[in-house]
Amino acid sequence: MTNQLNETKLVIITGMSGAGKTVAIQSFEDLGYYCVDNLPPTLLPKFLELMKDTTNSIRKVALVMDLRGREFFDTLIESLDSVSDENWLDEQILFLDAKDEKLVSRYKETRRSHPLAVGDLPLKGIKQERVILDELKGRAQRIIDTTNLKPRELREKILQAFSEEKQDIFSVNMLSFGFKYGLPIDADLVFDVRFLPNPHYVPNLQPLTGLNQDVATYVFKWTDTQKFQEKVMDLLQYMLPLYKKEGKSQLVVAIGCTGGQHRSVALAEYFAKQLSGQYITHVSHRDIDKRKDH
Repeated sequence: MTNQLNETKLVIITGMSGAGKTVAIQSFEDLGYYCVDNLPPTLLPKFLELMKDTTNSIRKVALVMDLRGREFFDTLIESLDSVSDENWLDEQILFLDAKDEKLVSRYKETRRSHPLAVGDLPLKGIKQERVILDELKGRAQRIIDTTNLKPRELREKILQAFSEEKQDIFSVNMLSFGFKYGLPIDADLVFDVRFLPNPHYVPNLQPLTGLNQDVATYVFKWTDTQKFQEKVMDLLQYMLPLYKKEGKSQLVVAIGCTGGQHRSVALAEYFAKQLSGQYITHVSHRDIDKRKDH
């Protein structure tokens, strides 16, 4: 059995081009990682040999693996298979993602071409890259959606997730969202509460949010809501210890209603409060400030 103290931590940073890999590698530098930007997958086995050298004192490494084509992807998958066989490594894949329209916007702002569509429309390269990276995304232990994150917020997420003090701490992140704005891609569990009575159609509650006590009272007064609360809490109490035992450092539980301002907000706050006595909990409301006509 490998001595945990002698394990080398290896984080492979990958994901969609334009999703924030530059910010990510800078964040790992701040955490004291030895960082290599844009290492060709063909060099990963040789790099691992150097890392394994007993005279090497480097014990925390972060690599950016940037996709440039199908042949690089095939090589990367082979290299990752070899990494998983190395019992002296504590490896993890961090996959950065963002919605297509946000990636297009970022390319327009920087006036750069997508690496898979040089001289062509960025969206063409983005769609091609997303297909190629699908299997790699499935291998990732951690996925961060940077669509609505500022660079500072992405840095904070990485520091929270990978700092030494937090690595062995399990946390639960309750997230409310609106289905009309799309599913959160970094959610582990998703609950749809659109079947509950909607405060949006109560005139004096419509302009408020689930953080308001009147809205919360309305949401929780229904028998269906009370049964839902009971059943979901029972499910979470069963599942969370198993996720923690499996080695997961955080679990993102997303609760969605139509607009992400009333029902999902009130319920996310409720579950976060209920779990706060057992786990480190965080609650965020992705779409609470968005107002669009139905």
